[in-house]
Amino acid sequence: MNMLVAVLVLLSCLGPSTGLLHRKPPLPENTGTIVQQVSRRSAITAIPYSAAAVLFLSITDEAKAAGPNGLPLQTAASGLKWADAKMGSGQPVQNGASVSIDYSMASTVGRQPQIYTTKDKGTPYRWKLGDGSTIPGIEEAIIGTKDGEVPPMLPGGIRRVVIPAKLGYESILSESSPKCVEGQDIGPIPPKSNSDGGYQRWYQFYCNPRIPYQPDIVMDIKLYGKRTQ
Repeated sequence: MNMLVAVLVLLSCLGPSTGLLHRKPPLPENTGTIVQQVSRRSAITAIPYSAAAVLFLSITDEAKAAGPNGLPLQTAASGLKWADAKMGSGQPVQNGASVSIDYSMASTVGRQPQIYTTKDKGTPYRWKLGDGSTIPGIEEAIIGTKDGEVPPMLPGGIRRVVIPAKLGYESILSESSPKCVEGQDIGPIPPKSNSDGGYQRWYQFYCNPRIPYQPDIVMDIKLYGKRTQ
C-alpha cells in the first residue's frame, strides 16, 4: 500500500497539472531592467572575435576567443581593440614607409560576417604609411601609439584588431559622391571581381548611405617585412 501511494505521488508530480518537467526556473524580478541595460552595440561587439575573422589563427570557438582562453583583447584610448596572436621580429616600421599586409576582414553584424581575405590570393595590400589611403585603425595597429599604449607590430607578426567606425570607413559617408572602389576611396576595399561576394558585403556595411551607422570591423593582420619588388 505504501508503495502504491508513493507511485501515485510521483506520477502527480510529473503530470500536466504541475508541468514540472516543462517548467522553467523563475526569472529574477529585475530581469527586464537587466535586458534593457544591454545595449545593441554591446551585444554586437560580443559576437565575432573568432568566427568572423579567422585567417591566420586556429581558434574556432567564439567563447574561447573572447575570453581568457583565447585572445584577451586590450582597448586603447582611441577605441581600438587589439591582441597579438604572433609576435614578429626585427624593427618596427615607421611613418612614411611602404608596407605590405595580408588581412582578413569581417563585420560584427550580419548573417555572414566574414567579408574578405587576401590570404592565398597572392595580392597583399600595399600602401605607404601616413599617405591617407588606408583607414586609421589599421595604421594605428601597425605603427602603435606614441604613448606606447599600443605597441608597434614587428615584421612577421599577426595582430587581431576590432576597429570602431571612427577609425574605419566613417569618412566615406561624409563624401558627397563616394566611389567605393579601391584606389579611389580609403582602403582596403575588396575588389569588385573575384572576391566571392566580399565587395558586396563590404559595400552593404561600409559604403551604404541607407545604414545609419557602421558596425565595428574585425581584422586579422599579418605584417610582412621588407620585400624585393
